[in-house]
Amino acid sequence: MSNVKLIIEERAVSIGSFMVGRLLPFRQKRMVGPFIYIDHMGPVKLSERDNFDVLPHPHIGLSTLTFLFEGSIMHRDSLGNSVEIMPGAVNWMTAGKGIVHSERTPEYLRNSELFMHGLQIWVALPKDLEEMDPEFFHIEESQIPKWDQGDVEFKLVAGEAFGKQSPVPVFSKLFMIEIKSKTKQTLNIGDQLYGDSGLYILEGAIESGGNVYDSNQLLVAKETTLCEFTIHENSSIYLFGGEPFPEERFIDWNFVSSSKARIEEAKQNWKTQSFPKIKGDSDDYIPYPSPRF
Repeated sequence: MSNVKLIIEERAVSIGSFMVGRLLPFRQKRMVGPFIYIDHMGPVKLSERDNFDVLPHPHIGLSTLTFLFEGSIMHRDSLGNSVEIMPGAVNWMTAGKGIVHSERTPEYLRNSELFMHGLQIWVALPKDLEEMDPEFFHIEESQIPKWDQGDVEFKLVAGEAFGKQSPVPVFSKLFMIEIKSKTKQTLNIGDQLYGDSGLYILEGAIESGGNVYDSNQLLVAKETTLCEFTIHENSSIYLFGGEPFPEERFIDWNFVSSSKARIEEAKQNWKTQSFPKIKGDSDDYIPYPSPRF
């Protein structure tokens, strides 16, 4: 019997001049553990006339996790951080009571062809930390725990699992695990996971319950502790999940909160430009979107 409760296909969504494949939120599954938003960026080739430019925009009530497979993004934020994100590194920004950031092609690459490919993820904060002071951490690829099990390569991008802990400073019990295999292998890792879990197939395929699932699908498990599947050769997958929160989370544009009133307050603050500014990148910004009719 299959342990797959729900299959979520990537849905094309525009984030300005850039198209992404959206996985979460989904109408039948708003969150997987504390993970509330997952976008698959690319793979896309940007010409020397194109750049990845996400103008300054705000967040509250969440942490962002940026994880690139290809390309480069210059992160700037209202705390004064300016960091280039390279493939394999983890950019972890906690908005708390409010932060503003921008994401752009670095200056030295703006007249070059560039491939962009990666994941943009939001992790909701526990209720008692939703209004914490904002923080920022950048973790290099060399700091991320990785190990092999035969032909299978594991990487603990964030959280805790397999008796290991990632240095990414998360605020709730969660896991994000990269698994790559060059050969076809059957894995039974349910005893290493907890809470809710989702399996995203980036490349290749997996088998579960007699069914084959292909790339660009997020599979949500019925029961995390029954996580057993066969990964096909030359496949890359990502496991996400963790302990769910007892309270509902609301999401509006870039704002996440357990309080609708708090989201409304954040919306008004952005409209009046009361959020902190990004030094050297505050001339333009993304306005709050107009309502659709």
